[in-house]
Amino acid sequence: MADTKPVLVVTEPLDITADMVITRLNERGVPVIRFNPADLPAGELTVSARFGGRPATRVAGRLRTPSRGVDLERIRAVYWRRPSWPAFDHLDAADARYAAAQVRHGIAGVLHSLDGPLWVNHPVHNAAADHKPTQLATAVRLGLTVPATLVTNDPGEARGFIAAHGRVITKTLRWTPYERDGIGMTSWAEPVTADEVDDTVSVAPHLFQARVDKVADLRVLVVGRQSFAVRIDSGLLDWRKDYSALSYRVVDLPDWLEKALRACLDHFGLPTGSFDLALDRHGEPHWLELNPNGQWGWLEERTGLPMAAAFAGLLAQGDTSR
Repeated sequence: MADTKPVLVVTEPLDITADMVITRLNERGVPVIRFNPADLPAGELTVSARFGGRPATRVAGRLRTPSRGVDLERIRAVYWRRPSWPAFDHLDAADARYAAAQVRHGIAGVLHSLDGPLWVNHPVHNAAADHKPTQLATAVRLGLTVPATLVTNDPGEARGFIAAHGRVITKTLRWTPYERDGIGMTSWAEPVTADEVDDTVSVAPHLFQARVDKVADLRVLVVGRQSFAVRIDSGLLDWRKDYSALSYRVVDLPDWLEKALRACLDHFGLPTGSFDLALDRHGEPHWLELNPNGQWGWLEERTGLPMAAAFAGLLAQGDTSR
């Protein structure tokens, strides 16, 4: 008898990467329920959960969208992609903050309470793994080559670090949506000199890192026990600046590196993650960062690697630890 337990896909409306995975789940005959938390105020999403009482109930209830519904205890897996949350723009600021908090703690809290489904990835684990200083320390412990890095809000420390290492870059500790005059802005890894460091550094911690003399970048997606490695050649310090300048080549990872990256995900309790590394002239990989919920759809399109199928296989399998 076919397993009719659905996979929940929690993401924003326009998510091509989620669409790719849903297509592969459909091919496998796996039921899918897709929703976005922002749908709740519009009446397009309802969640009801019951706890305790006599006899005691751990958790029971139902989630409904306009087209489908599921008993909470029958959810096979949760694919937590890039959900958006309601802003409640029609309310004043205090009421909007209050309502937004109730939605986050209500929907996320109910889903977090379930002990049956596989999470890809659990947002709590994503958040813990998203701290760059924690990533750096973990990579060092796992024996990976990590460029000398300083996190500081002390301008003197920053200038001293740059003087000691010569070529240094700076990058954000966390990507954050940012607008100026209504225009969306983003930040890249950029070279920095000691003369450019002023007292504004003291306002918040900054990340400074010795520049790797790289010849290419390496993006590695790990999904369960499968790994997909792509070499990206660009000549750019930060390849995200110009996708038209990139060329791609599928490569095999050394066993030691693949094991280290999987150990990193295990450390953070993540079934999947995207890693960025820099390759130097000797072919040695240097750790840059882990993106627990990184984009990969364009890499499948460029290389033909079966990444979406790997996600679908992982989600269809569900949690096998129980």
